[in-house]
Amino acid sequence: MNDPLKAPHALFEGSRLLVRGELRDVVREAVARAGTGADGRPLLLLDDRSGQSVDLDLRGDAAQVLGRLRARFPPADAAAVPATRERGRPRLGVVAREVTLLPRHWEWLAAQPGGASAALRRLVEQARRADDGAGDLRQRREAQYRAMLALAGDLPGFEDASRALFAGDAAGFAAHLRQWPGDVGNYLASLSANDAG
Repeated sequence: MNDPLKAPHALFEGSRLLVRGELRDVVREAVARAGTGADGRPLLLLDDRSGQSVDLDLRGDAAQVLGRLRARFPPADAAAVPATRERGRPRLGVVAREVTLLPRHWEWLAAQPGGASAALRRLVEQARRADDGAGDLRQRREAQYRAMLALAGDLPGFEDASRALFAGDAAGFAAHLRQWPGDVGNYLASLSANDAG
């Protein structure tokens, strides 16, 4: 998804779900509600994909709020390309980081076709293919946990629900969700709809 303003989000006021949809639509609702102070409870904006809460500066109208968000979250394809050619390798999206290995590992990598970097890239790609979705499942569970912490961290049974979530106990997790306010439980359940665990 290139445009972060189209990413799925949910807006809560306390334990009540106000609206769910693309960030730009949800923000418009948040701006409309900001001045009303209906229940006096703060608004909570959650990213459905990461479970993270998003801080909103609700000053001004919807266009101004969206403009500030667009500046904070530029589209992925808007990566800055240097106007002048820099020295060194062309910009390929390669990120240099430190890797710490034992001497025998460095010797083995140096003997591989293409050198250490090419060998490491091949090994990472093989590991990703062998992962068989376990990493994706872990990321979905962690996102669900972050949303659960924001919405239900002080509700009874939170710790037991967390254990059930990470243990892959779908029935136990669902039982805990049913004990919480309807919008909270339904929202958290919808985040695990694709969870095969």
